[in-house]
Amino acid sequence: MNPDAREKVEVIDRAFADIPAGATMYVGTPQVVADYISHIPYGHTTTLQQMRKDLAAEHRAEYCCPITAGIFLRIVAEAAYEQYVAGAKISELAPFWRMIDRRTPVAKKLSFGYDFVAERRRAEGLPE
Repeated sequence: MNPDAREKVEVIDRAFADIPAGATMYVGTPQVVADYISHIPYGHTTTLQQMRKDLAAEHRAEYCCPITAGIFLRIVAEAAYEQYVAGAKISELAPFWRMIDRRTPVAKKLSFGYDFVAERRRAEGLPE
């Protein structure tokens, strides 16, 4: 993850995804997403859509960028899995599996597949 990445709130000049022109949009960083995920309690899950709402509200914006939020979720997942492969304990990882299930578009894009996510979700009693 890029430690120099900066978050921002901007007014968008034309409609974008589910965001109307003139709205304020929060653009986070992978670290912001990792921090958000790290606060999801064991055995609980949330969605990318809920994270977007929460981050927008926290940063006094009307919306959170849907594109970067999804990209950053994948970056966090890939980085956490790399840490796991390198020997990190599960408790040391950003628990990205609490935001990714089989229906999450990011699940199909993970370089390491879905088995690890399914295993972690089962371990926490979460639906796959």
